[in-house]
Amino acid sequence: MKATRLTKQLNIQAPIIQAGMPWVSNAELAATVSNSGALGMITSNAGLPEDGDEVENYQAQLRKIKALTPRPYGVCLFMDHPMLDILVSITTEQAVPIVVTAGSGASDYTGHLKDAGITVFHVVGSVHQARSAEARGADGVIASGIEAAGPGSSDQLSLVTLIPQVVDAVEIPVIAAGGISDGRGLAASIGLGASAAYIGTRFVATHECVAHPNFKDAIINAVDTSTAIATIDSRPVRLLRNRAFEHLCNPENGADPQPSYIDEQTRVSLLEGATDDGLLQCGAGAGVVNEVMSAAEVIRTLIHDADSAMSRIR
Repeated sequence: MKATRLTKQLNIQAPIIQAGMPWVSNAELAATVSNSGALGMITSNAGLPEDGDEVENYQAQLRKIKALTPRPYGVCLFMDHPMLDILVSITTEQAVPIVVTAGSGASDYTGHLKDAGITVFHVVGSVHQARSAEARGADGVIASGIEAAGPGSSDQLSLVTLIPQVVDAVEIPVIAAGGISDGRGLAASIGLGASAAYIGTRFVATHECVAHPNFKDAIINAVDTSTAIATIDSRPVRLLRNRAFEHLCNPENGADPQPSYIDEQTRVSLLEGATDDGLLQCGAGAGVVNEVMSAAEVIRTLIHDADSAMSRIR
């Protein structure tokens, strides 16, 4: 694929960013992605056991990725994290080059991170949010459609409608996110005006990812209708359908779970393999993921198939 505005900005070869996913975006995965020419991302709780120390885990992940790759990498910080200020301090002290901020209030940290020399991208779900992020100094926005795994924007805009409008509304680079799992989705994102794609679920089904094999199998076995939206703490959350999902969506159960419930039930499914009773955050594009492969092979396949798709259009 030809270089884009963002690949030049980040000094990467492929317009692909492996998403920073809670519990599973570990250093080995991110380093393989970065070494393959794309941008790998880690999260502070990747692989964290139930009684683990998240601060120590984050520091260990940072040490490990620095040892595994000389290439650019990034971290994803979630604004509702109870230890956010501590994680931000570690991020700036360790001179992390790139940060993705996700959640309300992210713009409040943009200036602080940029003062530390960090490139900052903010996840948005609407034109208004994208303009706000740009006004606060973000270097780019990740425009996430309702097809994305996990908690999403209450606006619930689809990727194909969101990306062109955000591209027209801001001057900074736009990265497409939500249900992109193969080269055709990557090509479509670039065609819509995005400078790169932010891809999560496809990278869970890789050898390097610490996700439990049961969760990887659930992705491989997914079809087009396997994911759906549940409402948790008044937010839409895309999940694979399972027993826990059906319980949440049954009004007779009177379920009103809080964010802590999302975290814990996501951990037990992603790391412990509780695919019946855990929450399986998964993108709507899982139906095109058919095998577990190395992250390097995922990058090569995405690029090859995106080039093929673009050639057919030409």
